[in-house]
Amino acid sequence: MTDMHSYTIGQAARLLGVSPDTARRWADAGRFATHRDDTGRRLIDGRDLAAFSVELAQSGNAEEETPYTSARNAFPGIVTAIKLGDIAAQVEIQAGPHRLVSLLTREAVEQLGLEVGMEATARVKSTNVHIDRT
Repeated sequence: MTDMHSYTIGQAARLLGVSPDTARRWADAGRFATHRDDTGRRLIDGRDLAAFSVELAQSGNAEEETPYTSARNAFPGIVTAIKLGDIAAQVEIQAGPHRLVSLLTREAVEQLGLEVGMEATARVKSTNVHIDRT
């Protein structure tokens, strides 16, 4: 799993649950690092975005922007931690202000190719959290 994930300002804003303007202001203020791609777009490294999303959720400074969707149980976000055991695994996703933790098999994590900093969607049904790679 060596593929490096980067996100545009717009993608990062959606994952953080804020407007693109807010994400730009935060980048301009140095709250998270950005770099430019060959076309000049500003990108944020996935691991940096994951760390910032946890910091933001813990500080309670996220803007209150509710996504409009009928799928109330889907939480698009960013993978912030993966703990692999011999058979089981634990995956944490930060979806705006929500931290979701899923226990699943190591095989499922490997088949999905999950990595810290990657975009994923947590789907909650009853007491189970399922992870969809997005």
